[in-house]
Amino acid sequence: MSELFIIATPIGNIADLSHRAIETMKRVDILLCEDNRITGSLLHKLGIKVETTSIHQHSDDAQIRELLSLYKTIGYVSDAGTPGVADPGGKVVQIAREQNFKISPIPGPSALTAALSIAGFPTDRFLFMGFPPQKKGRTAYFQDIAASDRAVGLYESKHRIEKTLSELPQNRYMLAGRELTKLHESIYTGTAPEIIQQLNASSSKGEFVLILAPKHWTI
Repeated sequence: MSELFIIATPIGNIADLSHRAIETMKRVDILLCEDNRITGSLLHKLGIKVETTSIHQHSDDAQIRELLSLYKTIGYVSDAGTPGVADPGGKVVQIAREQNFKISPIPGPSALTAALSIAGFPTDRFLFMGFPPQKKGRTAYFQDIAASDRAVGLYESKHRIEKTLSELPQNRYMLAGRELTKLHESIYTGTAPEIIQQLNASSSKGEFVLILAPKHWTI
């Protein structure tokens, strides 16, 4: 039976990579990834030599099916963190399942769960919203967040973090994690306007994960 391994890679600190993930990447026939350059850099640091091929959000199903049919043992990694969360991993898994692959998760780092673990408010039930749409559907996206009674998690880039914070509920307590596990890791807490002030006083460079407290939760 053919096998597909969904492999979590570091979100910043390479020491977070598990021994199991390393050994799995060493033995697969091919490693599918989002960006050959990013994955190539990781493999170089680890001294792992394995064929890689890029699968990104614009890859069509036919291309993925053909790739999967050519190999017996396949790994898939995203640019950082756990695949299948706001990346093309879900499509790869779906097609592999259609082709009767055995699919195994190799768990590890995740920006979402890392931020949830240090939120300090109830996160036993939460809504994950991924990245906000840049144009179409953006208003409805923020309306859904405002209406949710649960904790809410989302990702954002340095280019749009202040715009996104300005469109989130302005009186809702939240945590913002910047560059988690990296050299310049920073954690900000407070309402959206308070976090914008903190970013202006420090830096808004890097990748962000935001966790909003449940709607009626207060400190």
